[in-house]
Amino acid sequence: MGLKERRQREKAARKRQILDAARSLLMTEGLPATSIHKIAGAAELGVGTLYSYFNSKEEIFAALQIEGLEHLYADVLAAMKKEDSPSGRLKAIAREYVAFSRKQKTYFDIINYFLSSPEVFFTPQLKEQVDAYGNRIIDQISQTVQTGITMGSFQKVDARRFAIMLWGTLHGLIQFKKLKTTVLKEDNHEALLESAIEYLINGLDTQSGTKQPVLIP
Repeated sequence: MGLKERRQREKAARKRQILDAARSLLMTEGLPATSIHKIAGAAELGVGTLYSYFNSKEEIFAALQIEGLEHLYADVLAAMKKEDSPSGRLKAIAREYVAFSRKQKTYFDIINYFLSSPEVFFTPQLKEQVDAYGNRIIDQISQTVQTGITMGSFQKVDARRFAIMLWGTLHGLIQFKKLKTTVLKEDNHEALLESAIEYLINGLDTQSGTKQPVLIP
């Protein structure tokens, strides 16, 4: 291994130390209580070293969100490739998001932390960077809906609005798992999610007779 390659690996390892430490502190103490000094201490690195990788703690947490959204995007693309029809691809995307919330729980929790917080932590520039990665997933959903409309298998709806509604519905229902001993005591969380996927996507079918005027532009 050459000197240049060794330095690149060392740099990647240090960056991973920083992100791992920040992720742990975020989930245990929250963002306001997490400082650069705390992250540096948890990563066992000097503050100066940390600043050579990131300019602020907000930049670190934006990097964590982007990392999670990159994982989700890759999973979504892989799931879509297994299906031929627009309906099948939409259901694959939806089920993959539900699966992501379980198999990549740490990343999902980070995404959820910032989505559910009433505070805005990021500068407009950082928020734009994070949103760009989320928009890639929304775009995949809306493009799939538009393909179905063009083929005549889906009703004419606002494809992007439907994409946002689908993702938002799933994200909200995933949180309902916490209510399994109260609101969902008489129901099954898995079945609830699957019913939502089937209801929303089958509702696009031109043969279903289900109308959704709220989505029509």
